[in-house]
Amino acid sequence: MAVMKTVYTTGEAAKICKVSQQTIIRCFDTGQLKGFRVPGSRFRRIPREQLFIFMRENNIPTDALESQLRKILLVDDDAEIVSLIQDMLERDGRFEVRAANNGFDAGMMVKEYHPDLIVLDVMLPDINGKEVCQRVRSDKTMDDVRIICISGMVEENRINDLIANGANEFLRKPFDVEILQKRICALLDMEPTR
Repeated sequence: MAVMKTVYTTGEAAKICKVSQQTIIRCFDTGQLKGFRVPGSRFRRIPREQLFIFMRENNIPTDALESQLRKILLVDDDAEIVSLIQDMLERDGRFEVRAANNGFDAGMMVKEYHPDLIVLDVMLPDINGKEVCQRVRSDKTMDDVRIICISGMVEENRINDLIANGANEFLRKPFDVEILQKRICALLDMEPTR
């Protein structure tokens, strides 16, 4: 059973409303969007019911708020691995999963799908993972997208290079899908299943 989120960051609210984070912050600061500041910090938080009211008042479709599924994009040219990961995430019930088997398709899908997290094979037929990381990180609207790189390669300097270019984590193939699921949940601030 999916756990419904009750409080959102300005980044999450921006993504749900399909506006910039600055727009959400401005609406919060002017009182159009009700919420609270985290005590002792400058962070703003928006309760779910306030975000819903704000969306209704501004004619923003509320379906993104109602669906609550976290969006995952799998990018790997190995259909077996994609299928394995996809099955695991769909069984969890809290994820919507799409897949691409090359860097070009992945680039197109990242733009239109705006996933919460990308599981990215480093060795793609047309482009390498480092380049995909750089492209995602060069787009400010994608700042909230998490990236887990996967590969059979073992060179420590190449792994460090991926992290330096925007990957949040690296998992070496072969890996246990349950470990991947735990890493995904940790990066998305979700409770792990079990």
